[in-house]
Amino acid sequence: MNQTIYLLRHGETEFNTQGRYQGELDTSLTEMGVQQVQQNAQMLKSLIGNPDEWKIVSSPLGRAMQSTEIICETIGYDVKKVEKDERLTEVAVGQWAGLTTKEIESSWPNLLQNTDVYNWYFNAPNGEAYDSVVSRLSTWLKDIQHVPNVIAISHGLTSRILRGIYADLKKEDALKLEVSQDVFFKLTDNTITRICSDFDDVYLHL
Repeated sequence: MNQTIYLLRHGETEFNTQGRYQGELDTSLTEMGVQQVQQNAQMLKSLIGNPDEWKIVSSPLGRAMQSTEIICETIGYDVKKVEKDERLTEVAVGQWAGLTTKEIESSWPNLLQNTDVYNWYFNAPNGEAYDSVVSRLSTWLKDIQHVPNVIAISHGLTSRILRGIYADLKKEDALKLEVSQDVFFKLTDNTITRICSDFDDVYLHL
């Protein structure tokens, strides 16, 4: 069976604009965030055909569900049919949730030693370990392996790790993957395709 997964990230949030790490905390989408989701949803609509032939799964966090509602309205999908799955939630950053990088550096300088811009958040007190995230996302991918058409709405860091698993990347390479909020990704045949407003195939379906 050929499977296609469209993987989307929620739109920009208030915390995103402030440079604050959200983890399992929540803030609402900004006006820009709503526009980002609407644009992605329009592109998605041009690619999927009949929306009722797709299974939509979302992180239960508010910013993801707010994005999911916009997507469902745009593509003509009953939001009541959306499945919420805790395994798609953002990586928990424990005591660092809601803080900026500067605030974290000033309070926990020792925990940032020997880390880099991509992996430091896994040192958060009471945070989630990388291997734990890999485990929950691998289980999710296994559970949906017999579902031909899947649309998943998740988060930046979680999306990186999920794509890393799909492409069999090393941790350091997975954590460097793009997390822009105005693009999304098609996962099929062990290949990941980046889809954005200048993606040629989108125009062929309009």
